[in-house]
Amino acid sequence: MTTFKLLMFLFLQMFLTTMSSIQAANSKLFREYIGAENNGVTFEEVPIDSKVEFHFILSFAIDYTQSNHPTPTNGNFNVFWDTENLTPAHVSAIKARHRNAKVALSLGGDTVSNKPANFSPTSINSWVRNAIDSIVQITKKYHLDGIDIDYEHFQTDPNTFAECIGRLLFYLKQNNIVSFTSIAPYENDAVQPYYLALWSKYGHLIDYVNFQFYAYDKGTTINQFLKHFEIQSSNYKGGKILVSFGTDGSGGLSPEHGFFEACARLRRQGKLHGIFIWSADDSKKAHFRYEKQSQTFLASIK
Repeated sequence: MTTFKLLMFLFLQMFLTTMSSIQAANSKLFREYIGAENNGVTFEEVPIDSKVEFHFILSFAIDYTQSNHPTPTNGNFNVFWDTENLTPAHVSAIKARHRNAKVALSLGGDTVSNKPANFSPTSINSWVRNAIDSIVQITKKYHLDGIDIDYEHFQTDPNTFAECIGRLLFYLKQNNIVSFTSIAPYENDAVQPYYLALWSKYGHLIDYVNFQFYAYDKGTTINQFLKHFEIQSSNYKGGKILVSFGTDGSGGLSPEHGFFEACARLRRQGKLHGIFIWSADDSKKAHFRYEKQSQTFLASIK
């Protein structure tokens, strides 16, 4: 083999290896929050493409009492999603009908009875003990596969949050209670330090970062969105950062203004780890138009 042919052969091998690694980094994962607004949305209504990996995320389980004036329970979680239309039987049925569908629950959320849902443990050990007991019960009752952390208000320090959530995730994974975990941070000085502390200590236990890109300002451009993505990829180094938008009129980069073009650029770079939407409740009125478009886009990944 001549030197020229050898160089061409080596170049081709390098090119094919690079293209293979880019394709491997991209993912066909689609995730959607459901049930927070109690507007009657059901699993069956949401379109599920058989060519993607689909995660429903029940919203929310909160460690507050289920009373007219909810109060914190130090890790004893109760279900606050639409329990009439999103029952254990419904979970089993949707997973039986769609083998590519899994269902998780999300902890925390923004509000409970229109007031902030605060993370306010009495102590690390007591919170973790109560959380394990209650989350295991809910997970088994609802036949759930995963857990998402979406606290947005805190009455403790970042280290306490990291230890409470980290120890909970460790137990759930170690004992095969859940098969995947995620966190849902967003860019806010009162929020990010908590999730960064958790990532620093327990990032190896977290499978996905559902970053709330819709919490950025309305009118975000494609270039701004991609810059945000790079910053958060650096913050959660090594993590699978999912891109997102809201169908509730929130901010960020919307599908109408280039969200899927931004996704296409990330896909070409091998950085598209999946898409999630907040939320099915809000998408119902538009007949899940963007759920269909998102899954079609993901299904086209080679």
